[in-house]
Amino acid sequence: MKMSSTLEADFNKAVARVNSSKKSLPPDTMLKLYALYKIATKNQENPSGDKPLINAFKANALFQAKHMSIETAMLKYITIVEKEAF
Repeated sequence: MKMSSTLEADFNKAVARVNSSKKSLPPDTMLKLYALYKIATKNQENPSGDKPLINAFKANALFQAKHMSIETAMLKYITIVEKEAF
Protein backbone atom coordinates (compact mmCIF):
# COMPACT_ATOMS: atom_id res chain seq x y z
CA MET A 1 0.00 0.00 0.00
CA LYS A 2 1.41 3.39 -1.03
CA MET A 3 1.37 6.01 1.68
CA SER A 4 0.03 9.43 0.87
CA SER A 5 2.80 11.96 0.34
CA THR A 6 0.49 14.53 1.95
CA LEU A 7 0.30 12.38 5.09
CA GLU A 8 4.07 12.06 5.18
CA ALA A 9 4.49 15.81 4.71
CA ASP A 10 1.97 16.59 7.46
CA PHE A 11 3.68 14.10 9.78
CA ASN A 12 7.11 15.63 9.10
CA LYS A 13 5.71 19.12 9.81
CA ALA A 14 4.21 17.88 13.09
CA VAL A 15 7.55 16.32 14.09
CA ALA A 16 9.35 19.58 13.29
CA ARG A 17 6.81 21.51 15.40
CA VAL A 18 7.41 19.23 18.38
CA ASN A 19 11.18 19.33 17.98
CA SER A 20 11.29 23.13 17.84
CA SER A 21 8.77 23.71 20.61
CA LYS A 22 9.63 24.92 24.09
CA LYS A 23 6.25 23.70 25.36
CA SER A 24 6.34 21.21 28.19
CA LEU A 25 3.99 18.24 27.93
CA PRO A 26 2.84 15.67 30.48
CA PRO A 27 5.02 12.55 30.51
CA ASP A 28 2.19 10.31 29.25
CA THR A 29 1.71 12.52 26.18
CA MET A 30 5.45 12.52 25.49
CA LEU A 31 5.49 8.72 25.71
CA LYS A 32 2.60 8.47 23.24
CA LEU A 33 4.40 10.78 20.82
CA TYR A 34 7.58 8.74 21.26
CA ALA A 35 5.86 5.44 20.49
CA LEU A 36 3.89 6.85 17.56
CA TYR A 37 7.06 8.38 16.10
CA LYS A 38 8.92 5.08 16.40
CA ILE A 39 6.09 3.18 14.67
CA ALA A 40 5.70 5.84 11.96
CA THR A 41 9.43 5.82 11.19
CA LYS A 42 9.75 2.02 11.30
CA ASN A 43 12.26 2.23 14.15
CA GLN A 44 10.92 -0.13 16.76
CA GLU A 45 14.20 -1.05 18.40
CA ASN A 46 14.17 -1.13 22.16
CA PRO A 47 15.06 2.18 23.76
CA SER A 48 18.61 2.58 24.98
CA GLY A 49 20.19 4.93 27.41
CA ASP A 50 21.52 5.15 30.91
CA LYS A 51 18.15 5.48 32.68
CA PRO A 52 16.57 2.01 32.97
CA LEU A 53 13.26 3.23 34.40
CA ILE A 54 12.71 5.73 31.57
CA ASN A 55 13.67 3.04 29.05
CA ALA A 56 11.08 0.71 30.61
CA PHE A 57 8.34 3.34 30.19
CA LYS A 58 9.41 3.92 26.58
CA ALA A 59 9.44 0.18 25.86
CA ASN A 60 5.96 -0.17 27.36
CA ALA A 61 4.60 2.71 25.27
CA LEU A 62 6.13 1.18 22.16
CA PHE A 63 4.70 -2.25 23.00
CA GLN A 64 1.21 -0.78 23.40
CA ALA A 65 1.40 0.87 19.96
CA LYS A 66 3.13 -1.89 18.01
CA HIS A 67 -0.08 -3.21 16.44
CA MET A 68 -0.64 0.09 14.63
CA SER A 69 0.01 0.68 10.96
CA ILE A 70 2.48 3.36 9.93
CA GLU A 71 -0.35 5.48 8.55
CA THR A 72 -2.39 5.22 11.75
CA ALA A 73 0.65 6.15 13.85
CA MET A 74 1.27 9.21 11.68
CA LEU A 75 -2.37 10.30 11.90
CA LYS A 76 -2.45 9.88 15.69
CA TYR A 77 0.83 11.79 16.06
CA ILE A 78 -0.53 14.67 13.96
CA THR A 79 -3.77 14.66 15.98
CA ILE A 80 -1.92 14.94 19.30
CA VAL A 81 0.30 17.76 18.00
CA GLU A 82 -2.73 19.70 16.76
CA LYS A 83 -4.63 19.09 20.01
CA GLU A 84 -1.68 20.27 22.10
CA ALA A 85 -1.40 23.41 19.91
CA PHE A 86 2.31 23.29 19.20
